[in-house]
Amino acid sequence: MANKKIIAAKEAKVNELADLIKDAKLVLVVDYRGTNVEDDTKLRKSLREVNGTSVVVKNNILRRALDKNGESDLDSILVGPNALVFSNEDYLAPLKAVYKFSKDHANYTIKGGFIEGKLMSVEEIVTLAQLPSREELLSKLAGSLLQTIAKVAVALDQVRVKKEAEGDAPVAEAPAAEEAKTEEVNA
Repeated sequence: MANKKIIAAKEAKVNELADLIKDAKLVLVVDYRGTNVEDDTKLRKSLREVNGTSVVVKNNILRRALDKNGESDLDSILVGPNALVFSNEDYLAPLKAVYKFSKDHANYTIKGGFIEGKLMSVEEIVTLAQLPSREELLSKLAGSLLQTIAKVAVALDQVRVKKEAEGDAPVAEAPAAEEAKTEEVNA
């Protein structure tokens, strides 16, 4: 019979892990076999920079924690040594860090996970990881808006030049330009 202290310690680990999983926006199960300590340290550092965490958990404890939260959908992938990657703040930045690491390390593979409580397949996870970041999308939007504004400014300038060439009254100039003309006359 197992020692009561050992059972209590395992139960505490299950409860702690269940709470971490319940609050997380990203929960990934990854196969880390063959990853050396140096590479694992680099991954953990890059995850810390984006508020992510990687922990190695026994499958039995992970299975019980998932069952406690009613998320037993990952039971089929809990085979072999697994690490758990999670984040409580943002799911995209840690996901991108894990994906980038897995591209550079063939033995490190994403097996499945949850994003904001929704079970995701490996294909869905990889698709999300390949999307541009929020900052990239905002910079593309800003570039598009600036390009459109520049085109409108050029078109308006061409209309002004055309009207002046036809002898129509000049289009009203900016107040600063009118003040400069007044100063030239007074000088």
